[in-house]
Amino acid sequence: MIPARPQDKTRLNIQLPAEIKERLSEASSRQGKKVSVLVRESIEEKLRQIEKKVFEDRMKAAYLDMADENLEISDDFKYADAENLPGDAP
Repeated sequence: MIPARPQDKTRLNIQLPAEIKERLSEASSRQGKKVSVLVRESIEEKLRQIEKKVFEDRMKAAYLDMADENLEISDDFKYADAENLPGDAP
């Protein structure tokens, strides 16, 4: 079995209010995780939320950009669609 390659890691020093540091310590203790693991997981979760929001905003903008064109195409084919319906032909 090939040993797992350690991830490239970098150190980050941050300053937190004492109250947040205490809450963080308590939460990590309750979950049985190191503070650094809890912080890393929290950052990863927040980044996923941000990336999802950016993606959704881009998709919404693209949809809105295409809306007028889609309406025009739909209008172009409204009579062609009716040609295939049974009954009176136009």
